[in-house]
Amino acid sequence: MGNMTWDPQLYARFDTDRSRPFFDLTARIRADAPDTVVDLGCGTGALTAMLARRWPGAAVTGIDSSPDMVAAAPGDGSERLDIRHGDLRDFQPEGVDVVVSNAALQWIPEHRGLLRRWAAGLPSGAWLAWQVPGNFDAPSHALMRQLADSPRWSGRLGGVLRGGESVDDPAGYARLLVDADCTADVWETTYVHLLNGENPVLQWVRATGLRPVLDALDADAAADFEAEYAALLRDAYPAGPHGTLFPFRRVFCVGRKR
Repeated sequence: MGNMTWDPQLYARFDTDRSRPFFDLTARIRADAPDTVVDLGCGTGALTAMLARRWPGAAVTGIDSSPDMVAAAPGDGSERLDIRHGDLRDFQPEGVDVVVSNAALQWIPEHRGLLRRWAAGLPSGAWLAWQVPGNFDAPSHALMRQLADSPRWSGRLGGVLRGGESVDDPAGYARLLVDADCTADVWETTYVHLLNGENPVLQWVRATGLRPVLDALDADAAADFEAEYAALLRDAYPAGPHGTLFPFRRVFCVGRKR
């Protein structure tokens, strides 16, 4: 995750659609007046600032591995909100009342082990909540992997993309929570986004799932790959009179330490 490049403006293009899962996730955190809140994989911190507004008495910290995202942090003018650059693997949960991670852990292959360590280290009564995409087997990602594995591209893109093993299923995450002596509020949701513009699904994944491919290719090769991939996406997600429907499954997990 630390080696990938991120474009804050491109990521923010679908801001309303991308932020919806964050609010659906954090609405299930029942903490009344936490002292310390940490947002892991916070991006620019725009949503982290919402946590500072929700819990005005808390010291809120956002941590992200992308210097570009952190540099774009707006800040809220207070000392209670701190957005900083760092590796999520280094986070220590001791003494933290609420830990949130929104659409970040799928980039860390060993995140299940991290979750177990965080859950074990949290104080009694603390909350651990995360959300990850569950769409790795959807056409948007399956077609990307198939193209990357094709004879033209496999030499340069072999092993760059991960598949469905990137995240666990809801039952697997629920098991992780209960094994760590936490309550388990786990569910999945498929959002159907209505996207507009030219090649809208390509534009969506260009900011997220396509990043490893774009980082592995030079500009000319990346443009060629995108052109081939866009054609496949147009067939898989045909445009209708009102835009392009893009189903997107996500997995949500909220636990409280007993």
